[in-house]
Amino acid sequence: YNPDSLSCAGAAVSLPLPQTVVSRSQRKVGVSLQTGTYWLTRIVLLRAIAFIYFVAFTVAYNQNKQLIGEKGLMPCKDYLRSVKRYVGGKIGFAALAYTPSVLWFMDWNDMDANLDGIALAGMALSGFVLIMGSANMIIMGVLWILYHSIVNVGQLCAGWESQLLESGFLGIFLCPLWSLSPMPRCCPPSLVSIWTFRWLIVRIMLGAGLIKIRGDRCWRELTCMDYHYETQPVPNPMSYYMHRSPWWFHRFETLSNHFIELVVPFFTFMGRRMCMLNGVLQILFQVVLIISGNLSFLNWLTIVPSLACFDDAALAFLFRRSGRARQTLLQIQTEEASGLKPPPSKGMLIRRVLNASLGILIAYLSVPVVMNLLSSRQMMNTSFDPLRIVNTYGAFGSVTKERTEVVFQGTLSVNHTGEEVLWEEYEFLCKPGALDRRPCLISPYHYRLDWLMWFAAFQTYEQSEWVIHIAGRLLANDSTILSLMGHNPFQNREKPRWIRGEHFRYKFTRSGSSSAGQGKWWVRKRIGPFFPPVNLDSLRSYFQSRSWPLPGSY
Repeated sequence: YNPDSLSCAGAAVSLPLPQTVVSRSQRKVGVSLQTGTYWLTRIVLLRAIAFIYFVAFTVAYNQNKQLIGEKGLMPCKDYLRSVKRYVGGKIGFAALAYTPSVLWFMDWNDMDANLDGIALAGMALSGFVLIMGSANMIIMGVLWILYHSIVNVGQLCAGWESQLLESGFLGIFLCPLWSLSPMPRCCPPSLVSIWTFRWLIVRIMLGAGLIKIRGDRCWRELTCMDYHYETQPVPNPMSYYMHRSPWWFHRFETLSNHFIELVVPFFTFMGRRMCMLNGVLQILFQVVLIISGNLSFLNWLTIVPSLACFDDAALAFLFRRSGRARQTLLQIQTEEASGLKPPPSKGMLIRRVLNASLGILIAYLSVPVVMNLLSSRQMMNTSFDPLRIVNTYGAFGSVTKERTEVVFQGTLSVNHTGEEVLWEEYEFLCKPGALDRRPCLISPYHYRLDWLMWFAAFQTYEQSEWVIHIAGRLLANDSTILSLMGHNPFQNREKPRWIRGEHFRYKFTRSGSSSAGQGKWWVRKRIGPFFPPVNLDSLRSYFQSRSWPLPGSY
């Protein structure tokens, strides 16, 4: 053991065991593991966090340049410049506190390369942890900083991003400082660390449950599930069939939702078996949500803290093919039961102080979060500290009763008026558009622009000016924006002369209807224009007033 370090040395040698402790015959038939240890739990948690990080950084690599890059809809360079002006024109502590990001210290002449570099580094590190099942505080800390650097300049943050940052922060303290051993003997998993994850799942569920009870009356009337599958941001094929479930099943779903979000979290504090029951129910609940809709990696991420409800004895079945991990764990438990555990080293004592400090920090930062949960004016998906270490959560406090969509249409006609004008429709990658296109299945991956268009349909184009930015870029057949679209009707043709946004109300077709018989998943009815027809000339002053580069000028 290395007494001068927070972690064990790479060449640490385990204490020898008498041959009679674990015989060969015992290894063959298997020896039951003791409860209350979390060595295997740590491996599972680290792999789960790494998987979500890998998905998140992959999304960032594929879409950040188009959204916040040099030619993006909302360039992060412009955002950083505005923050710099706001804090007095210097890149110092004030700028970092307002927008924590390593991009402050990178060359702004090629922001696309910076964004790609951060995403690729995150993919590499998270891929390593996912494959190896081990990490140290350095790797997990770097992943947390890298993802912070992207989220804080994204300008439009989703709740699951704060949740990943909190989960990633807690993951740092699961690990030894330096060692990359999956089961470093001088750094056993801390109960404090395990309980911080359990506290996270309790807050996530209670936040989601309370915001529903206090929010839309349909949650109290048990009717929200009559609408949810059809009106959720990005439905998948199963959403179509779930929406057509009988009314009594939707009432059962709503009651089950309230039970799992408002009652089951308290099982966490009722002993080992009830805690594991909480974990099982929460995971099954998230699996149902994954099956029934495309909610990015939100539900996958919510499974992560639920895994902390299980100890080594409960998770041992996951390691049947990894006899080495089970054998090492059995050896560790046997040493402790036999009194052969070495006295704590200086490094282990320091680590205990660090774990206690983590518990105190989480408890302190939880005070405003708990006060928010108890408040009648509860806020969801809010951070009370700039590092997003402890956050409030919630989802679907209100449920839309009708699905509306914004459909971009373009024409080659010189004049946009008249019935003879042919308007051709653009398609996004996943959100509803063409009536006969099957809903996509992409979770845990995520198309950010599709998601943002769902929010835009609730508002006006004046409230979501970036929608007009898209229209201008489509007039120029801009490849950056078109890479986020599923279908460009003007590909390999002239550029459209006019673009307009049409507002439609969408509904799932009914089974057995003529529309369903024609292979259509949706029926729609026009509400009216979302924004009027525009061309490059009419947008020139609009773009200049907002300091946007004119379409086609890149």
